[in-house]
Amino acid sequence: MARRNQVMSDTLKMECAKELGFFDQVQADGDFGNVSSRNCGSMVRKAIEIAERSLGPR
Repeated sequence: MARRNQVMSDTLKMECAKELGFFDQVQADGDFGNVSSRNCGSMVRKAIEIAERSLGPR
């Protein structure tokens, strides 16, 4: 199956994993393959928060 284009950069994924406390699991496995769905959802919410902060006040 063809890989899709990445929406989130690897740097942003790692930053979110560190802030949410499961970076050690990602680092030990070498990828996000064994990260739970709940943690992935939390990571997406964190990425949205970071993106909104970078946009500044409206």
